[in-house]
Amino acid sequence: MSSSTGARWAGVVMAAGQGVRMKSRTLKVLHKLCGKELVRYPVELLQSLGIGRIVVVVSPHNAQAVRELLGDQVEYAVQPAVLGTGDALGRAAGLLRGQADHLLVQGGDAPLVRLDTLERLMVHHLKQGSQMTLLSAAGVAAPDLGRVLRDAKRRVVDIVEAKDWLRRGLPSAAEAEVNAGVYCFAAPWLWESLERVEPSTSGERYLTSLVSLGAASGSRVEGVVTDDPSEALGVNNRVQLAQLEAIARQRIREHWMLNGVTISDPASVYIDADVTIGQDTVILPNTILQGKTRIGEECQVGPGAVVRDTTVGHRCRITTSHLEEATLEDEVDIGPFSHLRPGAYLESHVHIGNYVEVKNSRLAAGTVSGHFSYLGDATIGAGVNIGAGTITCNYDGVNKLETVIGAGAFIGCDTMLVAPVTVGEGAITGAGAVVTKDVPAGKLAVGVPARVREKSG
Repeated sequence: MSSSTGARWAGVVMAAGQGVRMKSRTLKVLHKLCGKELVRYPVELLQSLGIGRIVVVVSPHNAQAVRELLGDQVEYAVQPAVLGTGDALGRAAGLLRGQADHLLVQGGDAPLVRLDTLERLMVHHLKQGSQMTLLSAAGVAAPDLGRVLRDAKRRVVDIVEAKDWLRRGLPSAAEAEVNAGVYCFAAPWLWESLERVEPSTSGERYLTSLVSLGAASGSRVEGVVTDDPSEALGVNNRVQLAQLEAIARQRIREHWMLNGVTISDPASVYIDADVTIGQDTVILPNTILQGKTRIGEECQVGPGAVVRDTTVGHRCRITTSHLEEATLEDEVDIGPFSHLRPGAYLESHVHIGNYVEVKNSRLAAGTVSGHFSYLGDATIGAGVNIGAGTITCNYDGVNKLETVIGAGAFIGCDTMLVAPVTVGEGAITGAGAVVTKDVPAGKLAVGVPARVREKSG
């Protein structure tokens, strides 16, 4: 946006609020909506617009936590005391004065604003040559949002804070035009005008006071009404957090369905904001896709699957199982009722059946573990058959130890592999064997403890 118009834009995210109504030890802007912290939504929108310089206004009590989340991808300004949004924005002046022609300002607790809405707001601001352009919404019941006042010619002349609406004798309106808290400013006008904003009766300097100040002085103040009234909604308590999450989740489901993903029962499926899904994949009921999960094409996930921070290749099937921080190559089959824990890596055509747990292990192509097994800290070659009841005994009470199984090995039912131990290529363990010593390639190990023998036949 900035490069195509020739205008220099900077962005400011207001994240200094204390969020006391959340009644939480977690900072409000760090609460998650669809798996992503609230403050990340406006920051990532600004980045998507091509705005390279972004300042996040924080308070002393949340500065460290926000910095740990966002790192050096943004700059920070600190508002030392709760003195209102006008004072908060003024704290960014030291970083941005003279560095940008226009500013785009958003709240850190309003995650439903869309990219195309911001683009429309910015274009309108530049086209009209406005000093201030605000985003508003109509037809939404939002009693805690400020009301936009227009004159007979439909010009924006004031914003009245919700708590001041009745105090000023204005008529009650459940669904008035409301302020969405997103603004474009001509930067020189902004910095000069902020210095003229007077404190309210509460001692706070409202950013919204710039509307009446600008209108009274003949400055051009514009308002753009969003097509989606939900964009005006913000989070002040956990009820609102849940309400906004329901809206965001429906948007996410619709996005993927419109991009070639089948979701047979949308209301029962939860997909986080950072998840990606390939074309012609089917998501079955009661499935949860979390974190930065990546699902390939032509997969079937569910019913009842939970997949978190996992990479899934093409044409995989995950049935009623739990996967976390795992990797699946193409055409892997999982479940039902299995658990892939962090570090599980399954190469192509691996089959994991029911009640199998895999942790920090790599299973090479074509390996099968059909039933009731635990595979932890193991490296398993291609084409291995893992019999029902197999356990890699990987923990000696102090350390986690490794099991290695060579390609083509056959692990009999109820085999205990007491790590550290290696079973060679093509070797066999008999049913119920307790393997405490390495089994050479092509040999047979039977008994308790297992003894190595030549294969018969």
